[in-house]
Amino acid sequence: MSLSPRLAARAVILMDNRLLLVNAWPGGVSDLWCAPGGGVERGASLPDNLAREVHEETGLTVAVGPPCLVNEYHDPASGFHQVEVFFRARITAGVLDPLWRDPEGVVSERRFVTREEMARLRFKPDSLPHVAWGRGLGYDPLELLAR
Repeated sequence: MSLSPRLAARAVILMDNRLLLVNAWPGGVSDLWCAPGGGVERGASLPDNLAREVHEETGLTVAVGPPCLVNEYHDPASGFHQVEVFFRARITAGVLDPLWRDPEGVVSERRFVTREEMARLRFKPDSLPHVAWGRGLGYDPLELLAR
């Protein structure tokens, strides 16, 4: 059991009023979607970590903007606890390519969805649509880990 929470950075990327989501389950073993991003490496800023993670997971190059959400979740059974800082970001290079492969093998699918399409998907955090299509900074209190 880890003694301190894991820190992650995630990107809220809207293009043509569609939000970029990824399925971050190797082999697509879950139907849960989330914003691209992941764990931070020591010695690099949150925006630098996020730009690296987005590129690994999607092949896209992004400019990272201001933070828009802080989310945290945990799994009581394992003691896992993650704090995520979401940043608005915009694509500066690249397009989604179905042949792109996440070098870590975590992201199995990536796509842009409308707010209406999101209503039919399972995703986390629950406030993601509100934050993506809204303004200001949000905070989600501790949520249970979803699988």
